Amino acid sequence: MPTSSDMTTHTDPALLDALQHQVAVFARRAEQSRLGGVGQARNSMDRAAYLLLNRLDQEGPMGVKALAAGMGIDSSTVTRQVAPLVDAGLVSRATHPEDGRAVVLQLSERGHARLDEVRASRRALMALVTQEWSDGERDAFCTLLTRFNASLATLTTSLTPANPAS
Repeated sequence: MPTSSDMTTHTDPALLDALQHQVAVFARRAEQSRLGGVGQARNSMDRAAYLLLNRLDQEGPMGVKALAAGMGIDSSTVTRQVAPLVDAGLVSRATHPEDGRAVVLQLSERGHARLDEVRASRRALMALVTQEWSDGERDAFCTLLTRFNASLATLTTSLTPANPAS
């Protein structure tokens, strides 16, 4: 794995400074606004719940371990975060169809409806924030942000204690 100094030798340090500053500003603004949408649904669902419900919606029913692995967090965190979603009726627990001892989590009808409501609110916020952008600019930003998040996830995985970076 390249060292930090290897990575900065080919890139203008001022550009990297500007990039890290903009990422820090973005993180602060995202936390301030919680990017929770607009209207009545604004900030009505925290980030952890949104990401868990979204993953269950996109990938279907799954066990805690699979959900944790897919999200890059540990099983105990998923268990803790899912409990209030089950209590609220947004997620249901069912027995695994092939292994009656295992439990799978799935989005309930109420969970689907709630997720649709929150998505619509967040979609409206993104439209508002980028209202003066062209579709091409939105697409480019989404592509680059997706790539940035994937690179960050890869780096985070490589820096876990099991794989210390040198």
